[in-house]
Parts: sequence; structure tokens; C-alpha cells
Amino acid sequence: MLKGFKDFILRGNIIDLAVAVVIGTAFTAIVTAVVNSIITPLVALFFQADATGEFGWTVTNIYGDDVTFPIGDLISAIISFLAVAAVVYFVFVLPMNTFKARVEARKGTPAEEPQEEPAAATEAELLIEIRDLLARNVRS
Repeated sequence: MLKGFKDFILRGNIIDLAVAVVIGTAFTAIVTAVVNSIITPLVALFFQADATGEFGWTVTNIYGDDVTFPIGDLISAIISFLAVAAVVYFVFVLPMNTFKARVEARKGTPAEEPQEEPAAATEAELLIEIRDLLARNVRS
């Protein structure tokens, strides 16, 4: 049981996943700071913020109170997601794919696929062939 757990923990995928989670968490703080300091104020240029600092549409409810739909939070979340996706793609995925392509190119073009060898004859086929050869030798 412990051997299986050890094998599970020492797999490369688990270590890679752990590193990705840690880096992702740290990166989230950076993206949140960028969104809060740059993107949110830019969005606020187009939407008027209310007294609580939220921006969006304000509607009066049935009791006469104003209710604000915080569309700014949604827009910020979408922009944050797109920013994370763009950075991950352009900083990590694209360079890694380019690197892999260059490594493959250095190895040279892959040789033609090896031709499949004929399937080994079955025992019955070999015995039939031996019988036929013996029969020819007896006639000769």
C-alpha cells in the first residue's frame, strides 16, 4: 500500500501539477493587482460608480431602495481570465511549442516509417511447410 502511494507521489505529473498550482496562485496575485490598478479604473471610465464603489446598472426595487448590478465585477473577472489565459499562452505554451518544434527539427526529419515485418508463421503453417518439403524430397 505504501509502495503504491510512493509511486503516486513520485510521478512526474504530480510534481508538475504541484508546481503549476503554486505558480498559478502567485500569478493570480499579479493578475489581480493589474486588474485592480489598471483595468478596473479603465472600465470605470465608461460606467459610473455608485457610493459603494461598484459600477453597473442601478435599479430601484419594490421597497424603494436602489440595487446596483455590479457589472464591473463581471467585466473585471472576464478581463482577468483573458489576461491569465493570454499570458499563459504567450509566455509558456507558445515558447514551449516552438522549443519542441526546434528540438524535433534538430533531430532531423523522421525517417520513413519502418515497414512492418511479415507476421510470424503459426506453428500449423510451419508444420505444413515442413511436410510439403519432406514430401518433395521423398519423390525426388
